[in-house]
Amino acid sequence: MNRVIRRLAIGLLLCYALLFVQLNVWQVGKRAELRANPLNNRESVRQFDAPRGPIVTSDGVVIAQTVEIPKDQRDAGSYAYQREYPTKELFANVSGYYTYAYGATQVEHLYSDVLAGNTPKQQLLAVGSTFNSVDQTGEVQLTLSSELQKLAQRQLGNREGSAVVLDTRTGAVLAMYSNPTYDPNTVAVHNNDEAGAALEALADAPGKPLLANAYQERYMPGSTFKVITTATGLEAGFISTASEWPDENSWTPPNTKNPIQNYGKKTCGGDMFEVFRRSCNIPFARMSADMGPEVMVNGVKKWGVGEQLPIDLPNAATSTFGGEVADFTDSLALLAIHGFGQGSVQMVPLHMAMVAATVANGGAMMKPYVVAKTLAHNGTELSSTSPEVWRQPISPATAATLNSFMVGVAKEGTAKCCLALAGGVQAAAKTGTAQLNAPGETQRSHAWITAFAPAEAPRVAVAVMLKGVNAQISAGTGGTLAGPVAKVLLDRALKVVPQ
Repeated sequence: MNRVIRRLAIGLLLCYALLFVQLNVWQVGKRAELRANPLNNRESVRQFDAPRGPIVTSDGVVIAQTVEIPKDQRDAGSYAYQREYPTKELFANVSGYYTYAYGATQVEHLYSDVLAGNTPKQQLLAVGSTFNSVDQTGEVQLTLSSELQKLAQRQLGNREGSAVVLDTRTGAVLAMYSNPTYDPNTVAVHNNDEAGAALEALADAPGKPLLANAYQERYMPGSTFKVITTATGLEAGFISTASEWPDENSWTPPNTKNPIQNYGKKTCGGDMFEVFRRSCNIPFARMSADMGPEVMVNGVKKWGVGEQLPIDLPNAATSTFGGEVADFTDSLALLAIHGFGQGSVQMVPLHMAMVAATVANGGAMMKPYVVAKTLAHNGTELSSTSPEVWRQPISPATAATLNSFMVGVAKEGTAKCCLALAGGVQAAAKTGTAQLNAPGETQRSHAWITAFAPAEAPRVAVAVMLKGVNAQISAGTGGTLAGPVAKVLLDRALKVVPQ
């Protein structure tokens, strides 16, 4: 009898051991495989239907939050939590959206673990709270000001375009708004069919509203690019403040019979201050051809053109000069056209704001960033962003010279009409009217301005781009159309950013 009992006991122990091993195989060894199995949606449902922390602006406005749905308002089997975006379309291109079937974008995607409370540091802080209801979610604090963002939205109005405001000293993004945009609430719904339909409609809409056009799209920059051309000439020693160009309204570069003209076919020339102030095309075309492909292309690359912008948001666009040294070797005419921002030159609006900020910052180009810090639910700091230099494309001396040129544009040049700041603060600027039409076609152009202030001790920089999608924009210039937007943003930003 004892032998039978012993055998039974041993058999039960073996069965228990096998069960224990098998459970560990499934729960530990195959955990990742089970979680990744497309037929298993329990993990996805568990993560989606849970508290999630807020995304907050620098001035305390909540732009994304999760709310619990009252039990008496839930259908059987429905979710208990809903992600909401109180500011709707205002910050959509920064916050992104968070959905069950279609994933997450922007800050919602990159900082998902922080918001859900899943980072190792948050898990460590939660030790001892496993069996109680302590909130483990985190918070993402942005550098953007809701005040400046609303102002950018109002100033753009129903016009397609982008506006970016930077702290010149740190690279912090103070405002970044593009029109058209979208309301994330239409996507972050529990009904997957409705979410899919909303995304499909937005993908088909003109103007690419799902793209954050301010940093995920690029456009012909026109004469704003002359800042980079001038910088390249100064750094290489090809030009100086004493350089002069003849008064002319037409110039035919080598390797072509097609002449280059100034904007509006005007006669234009003079010293460096004069041609920069009046934004003459021919001197910059001559300048580029004289420097040659190697000097010009390598000088442009120093500004990060050709590299993805290093912002802490996904899928940043890359500005382009439209060719390498070999592409211009037998075509100085093409190089000349690119020297004043036409042809195949394409710049990201954020990048043009960084160009102005670099001049303002003594030649140091800072990495732009939108996330200031992340916090655990109890207020413990999880991470913070430290300002970091990305590139040093020009010397402090060159930056000072460009500063004086850009002051001339704001005082007496193409931005004189619209950039007189409040309190007599002196701005520095460069305007651009990027002509998109071929000769003989209907005028179509983008209107640009990039600027900073105060000129003597810069704190903020701005870039404004209005897309030439209609006759009203195409008939104007960067100074008259984008200039007033830049003025309003600079005036307000100087009050927001401390000295």
